[in-house]
Amino acid sequence: MTVFEKAVRPVLFRIGGGDAEKAHEFTLDRLRRLGERTRSLLRARYATDAPVEVFGVRFPNAVGLAAGVDKNGHALPAWSALGFGFVEVGTVTAKAQPGNDKPRLFRLRGSEAIINRMGFNNAGAAALAARLDALGPIGVPLGISLGKSKVTPLEEAVEDYLTSYRLLHPYADYIAVNVSSPNTPGLRSLQDKSAIADLLTALAGDTPVLVKIAPDLTEPAIAELLEVCLSHGAAGVIATNTTLARDGLAAADQPRGAEAGGLSGRPLTEKARKVVHFVHTETGGRLPIIGVGGVMSPDDASRLLDAGASLVQLYSGFIYHGPALVRGAARAAASHRARAESETR
Repeated sequence: MTVFEKAVRPVLFRIGGGDAEKAHEFTLDRLRRLGERTRSLLRARYATDAPVEVFGVRFPNAVGLAAGVDKNGHALPAWSALGFGFVEVGTVTAKAQPGNDKPRLFRLRGSEAIINRMGFNNAGAAALAARLDALGPIGVPLGISLGKSKVTPLEEAVEDYLTSYRLLHPYADYIAVNVSSPNTPGLRSLQDKSAIADLLTALAGDTPVLVKIAPDLTEPAIAELLEVCLSHGAAGVIATNTTLARDGLAAADQPRGAEAGGLSGRPLTEKARKVVHFVHTETGGRLPIIGVGGVMSPDDASRLLDAGASLVQLYSGFIYHGPALVRGAARAAASHRARAESETR
């Protein structure tokens, strides 16, 4: 076990009497307060220099922080110090919103899983734009995940996304279009062919736009969505979001598994890999993929890359295993790339 797993995680998991959201907020606040000297020490321990270029963006390494961890960009200077090669903030909406009622974040420790029904709680696109403008460059590429405001009717979704895009794309190395969260009513219908075509048409521009898809779509539905992505200028796909399924939970976690919301972590590992493989095969490698879902070990990262991902992201794996996983996954990605390059010589 790592120092994080033995000493840090038990403390974090006790905060707020075991309240996962309070622990999350505590952690973000402590990371926000880190000074440059501490960040330099962390960077020396965890950073991996293994650059890769994907959709025209150069990444210091292939492992990123997934959306949902630092929604409002409060701790942005800390993430590269913990080894991440890129950071995705959000999901952010055009209008500030509180999200769903608490409690809304749950650990399923025996399954190394998390259920969330946060509901896109965030301070809004204008607030994030102001923070990013004041902060300046963060040293690694920045992705910004956009979602639909809950109060906006589905028929006005394109304009809602476009409002956020106009405010935030000057600060983004890529934009992620989140149409796959299970926690905003009706949102997943925006994965339909005509809806995603309208969105991509509106958001097309110099900033790469990626579409984040659900792991619960059928293969024919994914294929249809990919056809639209290819024909309407999407720069890539993020596969996958959280799942509504509850397969693979440990027996002790079954009662908590009944909580509403999206499931992430170990039970999603194989499902995410299969979706990544399908996307890569279906597009013939024409759409770069950010693989996310159940990356709990360096080997999980390698298997996503084997399946066709160009980059990977961590969320639940980071919560359970800390920055040593970031370093291990980045090194595994570097080894994977070196092997692939040697095989093509």
